[in-house]
Amino acid sequence: MNDLLFARAQMAMSLAFHIVFAVVGIAMPVLMAVAEGMYLRTRSRVFLELSKRWATGTALLFAVGAVSGTVLSFEMGLLWPKFMEHAGAIIGMPFSLEGFAFFTEAIFLGIYLYGWNRISPMLHWISGLVVAVSGTASGIFVVMANAWMNAPTGFDLVNGQITNINPVAAMFNAAFFHQALHMTLAAFAATGLAVAGIHAFFLRRDPKSSFHRHACAIPLAVACISIPLQILSGDISVRAVARLQPSKFEAMEAHYRTASDVPLLIGGLPDDASMQTPYAVKVPDGLNLLMGESSKTEIPGLDTLPRNDWPNVRLVHWSFDVMVGAGMAMLLVALWAGWIWVRTRKMPDSNAFLTTLFLASPLGFVAVETGWMVTELGRQPWVIYRVMRVQDAVTPMPGLFVPFTVFTLLYVFLAVILVILMRRQFLETAPSHGKKGAA
Repeated sequence: MNDLLFARAQMAMSLAFHIVFAVVGIAMPVLMAVAEGMYLRTRSRVFLELSKRWATGTALLFAVGAVSGTVLSFEMGLLWPKFMEHAGAIIGMPFSLEGFAFFTEAIFLGIYLYGWNRISPMLHWISGLVVAVSGTASGIFVVMANAWMNAPTGFDLVNGQITNINPVAAMFNAAFFHQALHMTLAAFAATGLAVAGIHAFFLRRDPKSSFHRHACAIPLAVACISIPLQILSGDISVRAVARLQPSKFEAMEAHYRTASDVPLLIGGLPDDASMQTPYAVKVPDGLNLLMGESSKTEIPGLDTLPRNDWPNVRLVHWSFDVMVGAGMAMLLVALWAGWIWVRTRKMPDSNAFLTTLFLASPLGFVAVETGWMVTELGRQPWVIYRVMRVQDAVTPMPGLFVPFTVFTLLYVFLAVILVILMRRQFLETAPSHGKKGAA
């Protein structure tokens, strides 16, 4: 493995690890604040206990996310100095704002954790709302920087140097809205489904548990609202990618040859040499319909681009299919839950549904991981789309296997510690509450 591959592998591993905590950091404070808000409205002790439990879990995940995020910031300079030299003045603004949002979240999370019985209940709840808002803002600012890499704007390129920077135009680039919308909804959908699935497991074991029933109902409601909106935002994103990054779109769909009456390909084995995708399931005229075009409209393919500008078609196409498949499966679970609720006005609690919910709980994070693979792999071979190639951004420093090994061991250590702490948190016996959760 050469140094470029080590650098890419290390960055990929770091992003794949950190994104889990970024996603949870957006959604868990919202669940925490909702639970306390329900307590203030109903005075049911089960909601108070629930908000405290989720606050503890949020703090643990926040701490690990802070460490992995710090590692990422070092890796940007260590592995990609040429990229930072060119882009640092532009992405520095959203990252500075992300840092402000991060420290705001940290300060108010501390107030929330240690403010029980020290400040008024309303102020305590407001501190939780600030954690939720700043956590969401933090994620949006990071996406803003990534969106600029996919749709670079707000500067002039003179003799290979970025000049005349307009930071506001750069931040609010053409890819910002659809990426921020899609990622934020993904955070709520993935976290809501995962938390609901965990508590569904315990509720199935103890159907009379008021704690796990409420702990399942709140995130399930969040997931059921977010998932359909996430599917709609996905449609917006696909159309935007087709307009802004045609090579990524063509790789996502394994669309090699410019043609009309283009089928939508599901699965298959994309082959660059033959420019075919054997074994794929074909939906006639599906790609034309997806793009809102008539069947007679020509859809440009990868054959319009130089071969050295192609991403890894097979990986991008498979990642896209897994992301969409996971999203569709999540939508079916959400529709099932909604159908039961409309009929009964009660949270679905049959064994079949709770088992399905538990089994489906990882799907949101599968979709998040594969979605980011589409975003990053689909931009290749560019680190800044149409401006700088990955091979021109990597550090010339040899021996990258050393930091790769060190950081890999660090992530393994963090993961083991987190699993131990979260297992202790979840397996702790839930408090017994009456029918209305009275103390």
